[in-house]
Amino acid sequence: MLTPLDIHNKEFKKSFRGYNEEEVDEFLDRVIKDYEQLYRENIDLKETIDRLNSKLEHFQHMENTLHNTLVIAQETAEEVKLNAKKESDLMLKEAEINAQRLVDEAMSKVRRMTGEYEELKKQIQIYRTRMQTIVQAQLEILKTEDD
Repeated sequence: MLTPLDIHNKEFKKSFRGYNEEEVDEFLDRVIKDYEQLYRENIDLKETIDRLNSKLEHFQHMENTLHNTLVIAQETAEEVKLNAKKESDLMLKEAEINAQRLVDEAMSKVRRMTGEYEELKKQIQIYRTRMQTIVQAQLEILKTEDD
């Protein structure tokens, strides 16, 4: 790229009936001044672009980091949700199994107690029948003795 110093140091050949040397020098001085200003602005703008690109890269890196963090958080939340669902399903299944076991035990106890009750009823009936037989026999004895 052409620098202001290149313009300043440029020498032109002199020829007969050429341009007015003083006018050319004045014009070149103005060109050098304007070009130098544009050259510096260009350097400043390039530095600004570099600085902004650096910030942009930093923010893009932050964005990627935040995005990755968000993805991990979402995956973790989903995993926690699934684990909680599995755990609640397991707890519910265990509760159902325990409830069924308690019902089965209660039904077994009811059947056993019903069997015992029926057995007691039979024993009472047998006892009653024996007692009636004994009482009738005693009454018969008493009756025979009275006669």
